[in-house]
Amino acid sequence: MRGALSGLTTRGRCLLAAGFAAGLCAIVLNERDLLRVAAFVVALPLLAAWLAQRARVGLHANRVLHPSRVQVGSATDVRVELRSAGRLPTGGLLLEDAVPYALGARPRFVVERLPRNTVTVLRYPLKPVMRGVQQVGPLLARITDPFGLAEFDREMAGRSRLVVVPRVVQLTGLPNGSGMGSGDDGSIRLRAGQGEDDAVVRPYRHGDDLRKVHWKSTARRDELMVRVEERPWRGGTTVLLDHRLAGHRGSGPGSSLEWAVSFAASVSLHLHRYGHQVRLVGDDGRVLAGGPGGSGYSDAVVLDALAALQPSHRREPAVGIDPGAGQEVVAILGGCTPAVVDALVRNRPRGTRSLAVVLDVRAWASASEDPAPDPADARELLGGAGWGVVVARPNTPMGQVWQELCHSAGNRGPVVRAEVG
Repeated sequence: MRGALSGLTTRGRCLLAAGFAAGLCAIVLNERDLLRVAAFVVALPLLAAWLAQRARVGLHANRVLHPSRVQVGSATDVRVELRSAGRLPTGGLLLEDAVPYALGARPRFVVERLPRNTVTVLRYPLKPVMRGVQQVGPLLARITDPFGLAEFDREMAGRSRLVVVPRVVQLTGLPNGSGMGSGDDGSIRLRAGQGEDDAVVRPYRHGDDLRKVHWKSTARRDELMVRVEERPWRGGTTVLLDHRLAGHRGSGPGSSLEWAVSFAASVSLHLHRYGHQVRLVGDDGRVLAGGPGGSGYSDAVVLDALAALQPSHRREPAVGIDPGAGQEVVAILGGCTPAVVDALVRNRPRGTRSLAVVLDVRAWASASEDPAPDPADARELLGGAGWGVVVARPNTPMGQVWQELCHSAGNRGPVVRAEVG
């Protein structure tokens, strides 16, 4: 009974106190009719509290997320199944599901009556605006009686895991001179002979230069074939992502870090789709996805790794060693000082393909944030070392950045600046 009394609302406590007062007056005045009224007034909140407590014990819920893994901006459907196993029907039920702020407002439902042993289904959508591994729940149920005299809270349905992966943009084409794009380990070489018979060919892929169509092989195989005139990228491709908190500006989904993460996901999946062995590496040198020979790599692994990626608190990237480990590199850099860029260039083998997207993080910065390095310094140092360089800003479409980067890969020295508006 003590547990039931703890659930009385202010109205229920006042009614209980009024009943005791009326009973005391009835005894003093010897009024039996008033005593009967007092007994009823005292019994009503006690009965309401007891019934509400029993209904809480018999209440069960289950939550299902479909799908449980979504991209930023996509929606997932949440299904909550309620069932009452008590002997009496449950009424006056207020439900609120705990939802992180990145997933939107907390949904609330009012169930006026929940019959016994009957499943009641509640649905609501979630449209996340931020990547991350989110926890939905627990479900808080507040059970009240029809008179509002008692209420009890109960947590149900536990927590459900929702993985919000970064937005992936569809890219087209490959960097100039990327050859077959197969990510071979370097054991394959093109034959040095001359003439059409010595050409190495492969099936045409979307984005290939039509001027490289090998018509003799096309006629023989009845399939559009293209020439591979340069050796393939050796040992695969390393995508280097600078995710330092100090190297980025802005906050929330519109920050430069989220732009960089989305671009890294798009590039990784695009290269893998073309057969490259992709290795995703953080600014601290830690391998986020992939490994030697492409082991441990899949699109799902990359997206899950980027979904859980947190900003690092390093002041400068780890550039003491070659981040590509001898592979070709696509670096996505935030604000870097000239000293860091110079160390990055020194540790890259000369003649190994190196591409970089340098974010002009000043364009993402708010007035209250610290000044960021000028990307012109990084652009000059990287371009002078033979890197293909593109400068990106918030209004630069990712597809355009990739196209400019592909174009710059075939040129040694020239620097391309991709800007819109």
